Amino acid sequence: MTMIRERDGTGRRRLHRAWFVAGVAFVATVGAAGFRATPGVLINPLRQEFGWSVGEISLAVSVNLILYGLTAPFAAALMERFGMRRVVPVALVLVAAGSGLTVFMRSSWQLVLCWGVLVGLGTGAMALSFVATVTGRWFVRHRGMVTGVLTAGGATGQLAFLPLLATLTANHGWRAAALTVCLAALAVIPLVYWLLRDHPADVGTTAYGAVDPDPPRVHSTGAARRALSALRDASRTGTFWLLAGAFAICGATTNGLIGTHFIPAAHDHGLPQTTAANLLALVGAFDIAGTVASGWLTDRYDSRLLLGMYYGLRGLSLLVLPSLLAASLHPSMLVFVLFYGLDWIATVPPTIALCRERFGDAGPVVFGWVFAAHQFGAALAATGAGLIHDRLGAYDTAFYIAGLLALGAAALSVGIRRPGIRWRVAFEE
Repeated sequence: MTMIRERDGTGRRRLHRAWFVAGVAFVATVGAAGFRATPGVLINPLRQEFGWSVGEISLAVSVNLILYGLTAPFAAALMERFGMRRVVPVALVLVAAGSGLTVFMRSSWQLVLCWGVLVGLGTGAMALSFVATVTGRWFVRHRGMVTGVLTAGGATGQLAFLPLLATLTANHGWRAAALTVCLAALAVIPLVYWLLRDHPADVGTTAYGAVDPDPPRVHSTGAARRALSALRDASRTGTFWLLAGAFAICGATTNGLIGTHFIPAAHDHGLPQTTAANLLALVGAFDIAGTVASGWLTDRYDSRLLLGMYYGLRGLSLLVLPSLLAASLHPSMLVFVLFYGLDWIATVPPTIALCRERFGDAGPVVFGWVFAAHQFGAALAATGAGLIHDRLGAYDTAFYIAGLLALGAAALSVGIRRPGIRWRVAFEE
């Protein structure tokens, strides 16, 4: 049925079930994004209360980012084996536990355990491989656009939580912010049980835009073996390594650097922390428009060229960022926020599309591995930028390095070859 609405048993038209599934998936990604918005807000309060260095705190962020990425392919395989409806609530409980338990910590290793391990595992299970799974099962028509909308869920979480978390931290301390995220993650669980379904066949319908029913695929192998075999097969192709390399740089220049260190970098130049948090929230606001537009473009244009354009423009903007940081807001910084926001995760829809095109049914799992590379890049940038700041007293060098890397990612993306018939047939078998 290619219409937004379908007919029920009485002949009346109703909204296609795929949109309900997409809606609850969006809410779940927003809930998971809440804690992921907190590192930049909490770095300075944790330094002041515990005396930890930026490097020590950044280590916990790096563990979070690595596990966030490494969990993604296994979570995708678990969703194939046990279903999204079982995996997502467990992930939300881990996020809530990790954020809630931080209020009792006294040592930096406890920060690594709560902030790094528990939250990393929980948010990794609802990473972008979850988005790829939802859109791959429930949408044929408008798949790229819906991918963009769901991807923007993370930015929406950042937009919704950052100003609130910054205000709570300033007025009531960082523990109030951590507990708020815990409660928000728990609140999403009932919605998942009520509205999320694993396959269209579970509710007697087809994917949105599909002509014929697509029965659920049963994978006899375990989730771990499924994830590892997908990596083994994909790693034999140059396309996988080009996508993984470019996406690693994507992670380094977004979550790892700007997402973690923009607020303290702006604060170093005299900008109030709440103002810097509002600027980062604006990045999230503009990212919603940018990612949805990227999904629309992905349905119509060559994904390789779109990636080359996104990474190239991001690299140029990072090279000028150090000259824009100041003690007060000025128009140039607002232009940067607008521009960087539109480009923040616009890379996701074309990357998911390329994984789906080149690797067939295994596309969501393969994308999970590509996303793992994204998070490794983010982790290296989070720790590296913290060490650069500790050694040099400023973030400027980190921004320059990231800008040059983004230009390299543009070259990697354009270098991806068009799909080969031999590879596509082999992988689908």
